[in-house]
Amino acid sequence: MKNLDHQEVSSEAADSTSLHGLVAQIGIWASELGFDAVAVADVDLASAEPGLAAWLADGFHGEMDYMARHGMKRARPAELVPGTVRVVSARMNYWPDAAEAGDALGDANRAYVSRYALGRDYHKLMRNRLQKLAERMAAAAPHGFRVFVDSAPVLEVELASRSGLGWRGKHTLLLDRKAGSYFFLGEIFTDLPLPVSPPAEPHCGTCHACLDACPTGAIVAPYRVDARRCISYLTIELKDAIPEELRPLIGNRIYGCDDCQLACPWNRFARLGAEADFQPRHGLDRARLVELMAWSEAEFMERMAGSAIYRIGYERWLRNLAVGLGNAPSSPEVLAALQARADDPSPLVREHVAWALAQRRARAG
Repeated sequence: MKNLDHQEVSSEAADSTSLHGLVAQIGIWASELGFDAVAVADVDLASAEPGLAAWLADGFHGEMDYMARHGMKRARPAELVPGTVRVVSARMNYWPDAAEAGDALGDANRAYVSRYALGRDYHKLMRNRLQKLAERMAAAAPHGFRVFVDSAPVLEVELASRSGLGWRGKHTLLLDRKAGSYFFLGEIFTDLPLPVSPPAEPHCGTCHACLDACPTGAIVAPYRVDARRCISYLTIELKDAIPEELRPLIGNRIYGCDDCQLACPWNRFARLGAEADFQPRHGLDRARLVELMAWSEAEFMERMAGSAIYRIGYERWLRNLAVGLGNAPSSPEVLAALQARADDPSPLVREHVAWALAQRRARAG
């Protein structure tokens, strides 16, 4: 934690500075930095530990070994960063002014990319903004802090819900009555004893739209997701072959999935993101599967530089596209795109292309 040796200074600052006034000022600074909301949570997440332990015991984390490796540290902020007594949670809207998601999903020849990944990668942008926010806080009240944006074992939705930024929806994502769920989350761990914000009341009621909408049935129960069936996991986190029985259910989703959010009634109130970096790049919101399958590795590396998609690499990119093309309507150009990759150097790509070609033959027969 930065400035950890100065915890005594933080205590003195807390005595001389109105911490309630500081929280209000943090909200102003956050807005100036492009955040849509901030709130403060306590660090006692003991009540979340049984659910986390059960989720891991069921193997729902799949190949995300780091989830199990960190274990309960995810629910113990003060163990992750000693000296932490509060977490400032921040959210930033990302939904881009892009081609309609429903239109893209409805056209099996188009490639569907989760809306959060159409623009530049949010991690660096949000981390830099949170760092600036923490430094402004330090100028007003010196404190030890550390900033996280998906960069450590942090229960970000749990912290955000306890801070009042929203409530955990049945799809396990954070929901807000005025902003839906289309936003990124980030945290500042601090040793400042800031006043804690009141948690938000849940408002899902008897609605189960997200469960019904999940293409692969990954939301196995309210508030419980089996990542091994989740399309976001299958197309992003999974490094090996996608299970054959799930491939037809993926449709044209080549990177991530938004279906549970698209079905959520609260997202009628979601707002477009104001950050220019989150707007679509390289026409990804309108791209066709055959067009993307034709990219060389050099083209992928160049065009996806600075994108969240870059981290899956070219091999998994082609794997995902092969599945999409296997689910696309038969046409000469789809067949040609697959045949062009039939002898790809990657066994992973070849296997998925072979499956896609078999799908074509099965439909023709």
